[in-house]
Amino acid sequence: LHCLRDAEKEPMPGFHQYEWQPALKNVSSSWDVGIIDGLSGWTSYVDDVPADTIARRFRYDVALVSALKDMEEDIMDGLRERGLDDSACTSGFTVVVKESCDGMGDVSEKHGSGPAVPEKAVRFSFTIMSINIRLNEDEDAVTIFQEPKPNSELSCRPLCLMFVDESDHETLTAILGPVVAERKAMLESRLILSIGGMQRSFRFFFRGTGYDEKMVREMEGLEASGSTYVCTLCDSTRAEASENMVLHSITRSHSENLERYEIWRTNPFSESADELRDRVKGVSAKPFMETQPTLDALHCDIGNATEFYKIFQDEIGEVFLKSNPSREERRRWRSALDKQLRKKLKVKPVMRMNGNYARRLMTREAAEAVCELVPSEERREALLKLMDLYLQMKPVWRSSYPARDCPDQLCRYSYNSQQFADLLSTTFKYRYDGKITNYLHKTLAHVPEIIERDGSIGAWASEGNESGNKLFRRFRKMNARQSKSFELEDV
Repeated sequence: LHCLRDAEKEPMPGFHQYEWQPALKNVSSSWDVGIIDGLSGWTSYVDDVPADTIARRFRYDVALVSALKDMEEDIMDGLRERGLDDSACTSGFTVVVKESCDGMGDVSEKHGSGPAVPEKAVRFSFTIMSINIRLNEDEDAVTIFQEPKPNSELSCRPLCLMFVDESDHETLTAILGPVVAERKAMLESRLILSIGGMQRSFRFFFRGTGYDEKMVREMEGLEASGSTYVCTLCDSTRAEASENMVLHSITRSHSENLERYEIWRTNPFSESADELRDRVKGVSAKPFMETQPTLDALHCDIGNATEFYKIFQDEIGEVFLKSNPSREERRRWRSALDKQLRKKLKVKPVMRMNGNYARRLMTREAAEAVCELVPSEERREALLKLMDLYLQMKPVWRSSYPARDCPDQLCRYSYNSQQFADLLSTTFKYRYDGKITNYLHKTLAHVPEIIERDGSIGAWASEGNESGNKLFRRFRKMNARQSKSFELEDV
């Protein structure tokens, strides 16, 4: 056991020595720090739970050092492949980090007696996406490492696990507050770490992109997803977004949200509640963590599949002819749809749309199966066309490297999204008159701009973190001591 414990220490954060120049503000300079209590010394009780049991985390800088040491060989190989002399490359490294955070819904134990407590968990993790080196100021940076599988749970490193409901803003901010502070401190410093037997200096850039819309709105102080302000990237209202589906540009940012919160808080122009809300475009809480204005590919897929599932039901029931069908009728259409999908595609109906179901539903095959239940030939054609356009657009925001994997579809994206929007606003007007879903708006309006800026949407998705959630559930059940104070530590 002792040998195992000692061997275990090396890949764990807190093993390797390093320093920061200048030293990190408000962060201890000790480097041998392993798992720490996520509440950072708040000893009070949180909702009748002893506070020292609800969160465990690594210190952010210690975890990043551990990740870099893990990739030591990759870094050295990258330098060699680029024909760089590793003894000359001691500074100028930049590391780009993807951050993901996701609430896990219900993780309560499925056995045992006692009241069913809604035990919820939140996981915060990071992935090292790329490492570049710039040898001279006037030269371009050279990429020496690019994560080949940015959405695998293997490249996604957990930083903080907590038993918290993601909607509990106070506890979430209390636990993630120190993480935000550490991250902010690291932006103003350089890490000095021994890689390949030489001290080298690294700078870090953090991009919070692995969040679903609910979490982005929570972190950036925006109203919840049902708000009139439909988008986390632009100021459009739902009605505007359904009128003009394609032409919007990204305007929101963390700094603007902070300014708007100040206006919301102080109401400098003494406006009425409605005027003030229109001025701040739905910012109504203090943003506490910077996220990148982007679109999460996994949740986009799920959100759009949910919408297509509803369109399928409406088409089976010919809603475009009726004004407002009864709940009974709607239930009939839904069960007809489920039955057909089960018969033709062998997919079982699900309570809540998930990634796997979305992938099966958004296929030409599924659309053809649904068309068998749609009475009018004209509507069948429209439905198939809608699906075909969607399948042309999807690889662009799903692929990790669209310019390499699907260049043609990337070029045609704006044209396809315009065609898709035209279909929605004519043939499917009954559903999109003055309203549109959040993710459809983003899919149609913002994808080309994000790809131009970042080069990819799929690579920056939350998928790796979501896969990690599965591991969390499994380890918690199988591999963790069942005592509250050790449980998260073991996971």
